[in-house]
Amino acid sequence: MAKANSQEVKPLRGVRILVSRAKKQAGSLSDDLRGLGARVLEIPFIEIRKPQSFAPLDSSLRAIDTYDWLILTSVNGVRALFERMEKLKLGGDTLSQLKIAAIGPATKAAIVDHGLKVHVTPKEYVAEAVVEALAAKVNGKRMLLVRAKVARDVIPRELRRLGAEVDVVEAYETVVPAKSRERLLAALENERQRPQVITFTSSSTVRNFVELIGKRAANACFQKGVCSASIGPVTSDTLREFRLPVNIQADEYTMPGLVKAIIAAHSTFAF
Repeated sequence: MAKANSQEVKPLRGVRILVSRAKKQAGSLSDDLRGLGARVLEIPFIEIRKPQSFAPLDSSLRAIDTYDWLILTSVNGVRALFERMEKLKLGGDTLSQLKIAAIGPATKAAIVDHGLKVHVTPKEYVAEAVVEALAAKVNGKRMLLVRAKVARDVIPRELRRLGAEVDVVEAYETVVPAKSRERLLAALENERQRPQVITFTSSSTVRNFVELIGKRAANACFQKGVCSASIGPVTSDTLREFRLPVNIQADEYTMPGLVKAIIAAHSTFAF
């Protein structure tokens, strides 16, 4: 009986899971998976770096009182924004007159931690849902979108179509961490260490995975029993672009949602 209870508490006992998030972000997902009994291997597929120039962001922050809305689409963006504000000696109250939209609960929580109110968080945590949630509020409004250097253009394109003036500024960029290549190849080639599940938490993690090891090796690993675990439909679409399988997809596009999806899939896939 005790053994059954132990299995119930540790539903991922012994499952080898590769967490591909940036090094500074891997902790919470890795901790949750380890708490469920998984054997976690952390190999980052993305590295967060400062943009080549902060000039556009600095200019927008110095003119922040000319904006009606601030849109933030990631925790990285929130972190980078407030780090830059501190550098410019701008207090958190600088943003207090703005209405703020956050793409999801993690981004919202990061904003609230700075003492600010989030006015809009969509029901689904994707760019299209952000546009839908803001659609009736943006005509004639000036909006500042703070994001990564490379990102989908759905939000600025659609909000402009709805009558908003949108300034897009980069607060950080993501690059391929070259140091991960050797570790990733070694893990995939070793049958005893090969992950049974690889997590993909953004389209960038998918693209960088393929860039790190090449299309042939990327496809080959999934033919050896490895399962992909995608955080949501946009990431899943990117997997399909590279003709990679989508074995697991979170119903809620968050880290806890991804963990739940992996647990649910455990009985379906032989990992």
